[in-house]
Parts: sequence; C-alpha cells; structure tokens
Amino acid sequence: MEKPATPSDTPKRVFVSGCYDLLHSGHVEFFRQAAAYGDLYVGIGSDETYLGYKHRPTVYPEQERLFMVKSIRYVKEAYINAGSGVMDFVPTLDIVHPDVFVVNEDGASAEKERVCQERGIRYVVLKRTPQEGLAARSSTSLKAATCQLPTRLDIAGTWIDQPYVSCHGAGWALTISVEPTFEIRERCGLSTSTRNVIKSIWPMRLPDMQPETLARLVFCFENNPEREDGFISGAQDAIGICVPGLCRHYYDGHFWPERIERCSDEATLAWLESHLCMIPLQPRQSGCSVVEGKDITPAKVAALTRAADQCWAAILSHDLAAFAAAYRASFDAQTAMFPGMLRPHLKSAAPTSSPAEDIPAAITRWAATPGVLAWKMPGAGGGGYLALVVDDVPRFVSAHPEAIAIKIRRP
Repeated sequence: MEKPATPSDTPKRVFVSGCYDLLHSGHVEFFRQAAAYGDLYVGIGSDETYLGYKHRPTVYPEQERLFMVKSIRYVKEAYINAGSGVMDFVPTLDIVHPDVFVVNEDGASAEKERVCQERGIRYVVLKRTPQEGLAARSSTSLKAATCQLPTRLDIAGTWIDQPYVSCHGAGWALTISVEPTFEIRERCGLSTSTRNVIKSIWPMRLPDMQPETLARLVFCFENNPEREDGFISGAQDAIGICVPGLCRHYYDGHFWPERIERCSDEATLAWLESHLCMIPLQPRQSGCSVVEGKDITPAKVAALTRAADQCWAAILSHDLAAFAAAYRASFDAQTAMFPGMLRPHLKSAAPTSSPAEDIPAAITRWAATPGVLAWKMPGAGGGGYLALVVDDVPRFVSAHPEAIAIKIRRP
C-alpha cells in the first residue's frame, strides 16, 4: 500500500481504469490522488463489458460516462476500453503506455500486477480514502441507497391470480404500486422476490415503457422455464409493482389476467393514502409453508371475488366504512382458504429458525387499537406486516411511531 505521490517523484503518465457508472466523490478523490503521480489517463468499461460482467445494463451509457470523466479537472484524457471482462483495459494500456498504473485496494489483483510487470509499469495500490470532511462513497452503497424501484401492496382478492384458485370462480385482484419511502424488508409480503428479479435487470428504477407490457416482461422473466422449484409466481406481483396507481386485474383460470383496469384519479389515490398504513411484524420464517392445509372451494372463492368487487366500488366512492368492511371480508376469505397465512406450517428442515410471532395475537392487539377499522396481511402472509385501514393516517402514525404511512406511485 502506498501513500499518494509528491510532486518530486511524479512520472509523466498515469493510468487508472473502471466503469464509473454512478460517478461520485469517491471516484473524484481517487482521480485526485492518482493525478499526484502525473498526467492522468482513464480507461472506462464499455456498456457491453459492464453488461457481461454485472449482468445488468449501466445507468449511464458509455459516451455519457466518457463525457463526465473527461470533464473532471484531474483527468488529462479518457477512453472507452476496447477489451472485455475484468482486464478490458489492456488495449487502452498499450495505447497510453503509462509509467504508473494506479488501483484502489479493492480493485487490486495479481493479474493486473503481472500485466504491469511485463510492461515495465509501476503498480501502485492506494487505500480507499474519502476527501477530508466527506463521507466514504462506493457505487454499490450508492445504488443500494438510491434504488427507486417500487413495491406493491395487495388490497383485496389476491390469491385469485393462481389458476388453482380462479378455476373455481373468476374474479379481480386489487393492488397498488408503492414508492420505496421505507425499508422494504425481505419475506414480508411486499413481493420482494419479484422486486429482486426486477433489480437484477434494472437496479435503480423501472424503465420508461408501457406498464402492462413491462409487467408481462417481468412475469415471464421471473417464471422462466428453467425455474427449479416449479412454482409460478402470481401475476399480481409483477402487475402490482409495474402498473402505477390503483389497479385491478381479472383472472379466469389462467396465469395472466384477461383484463387490467387502472385508477389514477388523484383524489382517490390521496384518499387511499389517508387510510392505509402498515405495522412491521417479524418476517415470514425460512422453511415455512402458508399453503399447507389449504381448503379451496367455489363458495370460498366466491366470497373472495365478491369482497374484491365491493372493495373496488367502495374505494372509487370514497366510502370508508364500506372499504373497511370489504377489506376485512377479503382477508377473511383468504384465510378461510389458506389458514397458513395466520399459522404457517414450519417444516422440520428449519429447526434453527427463531420463534414465529403469534400473528393472531398481533391482529387481536392492533384490532383493538383506537382508529383501526380493518386489517390484513399482505402477500401470502405468514409474517411481515399488518396492513391496516385506519380512520386518519397522519393522526394514527403520530400516535404509533412504528406505523408506516405509504406513498402510492403516480403515473
């Protein structure tokens, strides 16, 4: 590990390489330290190299990244690397013929050092340090902190998106797309498995395209033919995330809905936000099953679809009492078919799991709380959150700081 050079030992040409997709202060400080060794030349990973290495596209295309890097005052010149993989910089190295090759400690490798030795280039490894007074930055942490991918909250009728349910009676599922204004925890009923699939393709935000088409692409990508577990994720997850606002989708014995209808009325979305909030519970345990003991009958499916119809009508008319009643009825219909939503079956393969929270006890406790009108568990249940209908969200959150207000994503 070396300290930054002083002017007295400065050679003429210095080379660094990286993707610099999300340019931040850590990159600029690295350039400043490297430039202390001489005139700084930068090799930039191409879009194709980044895609092959990271398995996702860049946030900024290569020409935009080239423009930004060349605009930094410490940089003498910059190029798009013509090679591929982690050693994509070698062709650029042979163009620049540097005296020094500088890398950060987490970018050092024996192969890079060998390439430098073969060419008589001094190999310098710098400790990653931020500019004095600034926080340490990395592209990984920055992406995690600024990810704007939404999640979804199912409102009523869900489970109908599974053909083994809708074959007993067709009906609607109601979902809302929710902004990530809070920490979205894994295994908590907010469709994080589908959201993680989206993140593997578009790590920061959804692409600007027709929402229903995007939802179908996500659904097909998640449920690829090689999926080993044989489980088909319900379409309500992809639709709920990708389609903004309030949405309902109609299922009739198939995985993909026959119809999708949207409500983007601002007064209606604001009304929903004023009456919906969530209470964190323990995540659903690893190795548990919410479908063990399921009991699906035409009468129970009819109760589910009827509640979804009533819920949609109540929301559009801003009828809080009717909304709360239909919301409760939908959850009651879900748990009548899937009692594991409340008491999931814990498989013997997971003996080390922490004790599950008593979900019925949590429901009883919050149901008796002033201001609570209705409740349900999002997704497949088994843990995660209670999604509550309350009389006034701001007042309720003020009285109960653990409660989470939600922000519905607008078109």
